[in-house]
Amino acid sequence: MSHDPDEAARVRAGQALAAGDPTGWFEPLYADVESGDAVLPWNRTEAAPELARWVAGRPGEGRSALVVGCGMGYDAELLAASGYTTSAFDVSPSAIKAVLNRFPDTAVSYRTADLLDPPPEYHHAFDLVLEYLTVQSMPRAVREEAITSVAGFVAPGGRLLLGSTAAEAVDLPDGPPWPLDRGEVESFARDGLVLDSLDRVRDGRFWWAELTRNG
Repeated sequence: MSHDPDEAARVRAGQALAAGDPTGWFEPLYADVESGDAVLPWNRTEAAPELARWVAGRPGEGRSALVVGCGMGYDAELLAASGYTTSAFDVSPSAIKAVLNRFPDTAVSYRTADLLDPPPEYHHAFDLVLEYLTVQSMPRAVREEAITSVAGFVAPGGRLLLGSTAAEAVDLPDGPPWPLDRGEVESFARDGLVLDSLDRVRDGRFWWAELTRNG
């Protein structure tokens, strides 16, 4: 396996795709990260900066929030600390185990779940949904299904926050990641969701969007 985390991830993803399992590479990756045998390509040690700025003036006051593909849990922990009743999921049991070890006193409800087959009780259930880099980590063959799932989590009157690398600004080998172009970001406006804002940030390299569902 390559020592380059991005290249190693592409090898893992290619093997999973060849086996017909588009999300099958996440669990062995997180398991190897926890054992010290791999490095997480998207590793970070704090919440997403766009989320931190957004939530600073918007306390949760008990409203429900969901973090899609929570990874190491920093976004979910920030939302919980900001007063949101927060749930979060990841397809990797090893990722969830690592988060619970990292935050043993967490107020977040973490669970293992698959974005392509989400828990039915998540449908239209959350006042705030964060999708940050998860859809772009999944191959384009399942993108439509993944986007539909994300959109379906937002409750009436709720809001979706979306962060993704802008495909128009990068020249990457075939993923992961598979960055989203403007049309794909706009396509989250489905199932009653309306696109309120869409900005290019980080010198144009990143999409940050907000969508709402009418009550």
